[in-house]
Amino acid sequence: MSVEVITTISPTTNEAIVTRNGISQPELSLLAETASKAFKTWRTTQLSDRQIIVRKALDVLASRTDELARELTEQMGRPIAYTGKEVATAIKRAEFLLKASDEALKDTPGEAEKGYERFIRKAPVGPVLVIFAWNYPYLILVNTLIPALLAGNTVILKPSPQTPTVVEQVAKAFDEAGLPAGVLQYFHSGSPTVIESIVRDPLIAHVCFTGSVAGGLAVQKAAADRIVNVGLELGGKDPAYVREDVDVAWAAEQIVDGCVFNSGQSCCAVERVYVHESIHDNFIAAVQGVLRGYRLGDPMDPKTHVGAVISKRSKAAIEEQVRDALSKGAVDATPTDNETFKNAPAAGNFVAPTLLTGVTHDMTVMKDETFGPLIPVMAVKDDAEALRLMNDSEFGLTASVWTKDQAAARALIDELEAGTVFVNRCDFPSPDLAWTGWKNSGRGYTLSRFGFDQFVKLKSYHVADAPA
Repeated sequence: MSVEVITTISPTTNEAIVTRNGISQPELSLLAETASKAFKTWRTTQLSDRQIIVRKALDVLASRTDELARELTEQMGRPIAYTGKEVATAIKRAEFLLKASDEALKDTPGEAEKGYERFIRKAPVGPVLVIFAWNYPYLILVNTLIPALLAGNTVILKPSPQTPTVVEQVAKAFDEAGLPAGVLQYFHSGSPTVIESIVRDPLIAHVCFTGSVAGGLAVQKAAADRIVNVGLELGGKDPAYVREDVDVAWAAEQIVDGCVFNSGQSCCAVERVYVHESIHDNFIAAVQGVLRGYRLGDPMDPKTHVGAVISKRSKAAIEEQVRDALSKGAVDATPTDNETFKNAPAAGNFVAPTLLTGVTHDMTVMKDETFGPLIPVMAVKDDAEALRLMNDSEFGLTASVWTKDQAAARALIDELEAGTVFVNRCDFPSPDLAWTGWKNSGRGYTLSRFGFDQFVKLKSYHVADAPA
């Protein structure tokens, strides 16, 4: 029986850089069996002991930040100036979850009554399958891995074929930290059939998926034949609204970063910008000024701001959205005097940040997820029009309002159909707040104290005194 060979292609050069073997069906079944056996002892381990192991693993990862950053840049193309920050931020996020775990996992007492003791205990669910994406692999992974382990579950990880070494580095760190054998396992695969098979395994008690809407629907469908919870973190088409009272230069700088950071390859990147018509032209000029300072190019150069997008297919899809917009009347307002935008390395999947004006909701760039460094800007006449257009989407992950008027902002964000709403900020999952998608952006929660809920089941205890 042939074994799947998985090849990672560099976004920067389009050359093969890593290969890994896939997994056979017997090996896949053994993963679930091993996780089930390890769960019997790990679930009885004291929370304080689990916390010690997690803390040690985080220290190991922190000591290898430079190595992990280099691997990320090589495998997914983000500039080296930023990949180390992902590792550091993931560790800080995990530290918050560590701190929150005592409160999140403690018993909840019932009402006091003489002769009775009643309380609710949070019991681990069992073996958890985590399927996670390539665009922020360390950040995405800690969202689920850390609370799952702290709650007493065993975990099986399936990384993206684009960033295979992430899971290996994490597993190695936990092994060095003293995590018992079988509590954390992983496998490599690029096969939907393999994923479907393990999702259907009756020993898997919970599934977490981060990726595309199509991928999430496929996982949900595979899980539909049995009673198992599925947490989904999917795509976004996140809007920003710039009101007429803002500091235009500041707002432009912030929103360009929200659109272009990581080449726009973030589920919570800003992908639609609505600007009050009275400041529209000034905002466009300010965005052009910001873009003149950006450098597109080799991600190993510390001066580079924007690297390649993940694949040839992704580049083609992004460029097709631009062509669609231009064919329907949009204007490419990207400054023409940025030499790095015009002279990107030829071998990689480079897409220059692109500013589009005159866009409408008849264009795919304002409807479909882009996952690329585009800045489509649409003028609006007032708050009501902005609100209507912001909510005109199948997605609902984040949305932002930019203004000096806090009262107006709060009124607007109350009406926005998104799981996270920002005022004067964007593209920032905060570990103390629930990360959740509305509409087709997903279901379930990660982060905050609520991020532990999907990894536990409630057990009610009702204890009465025996007769004297």
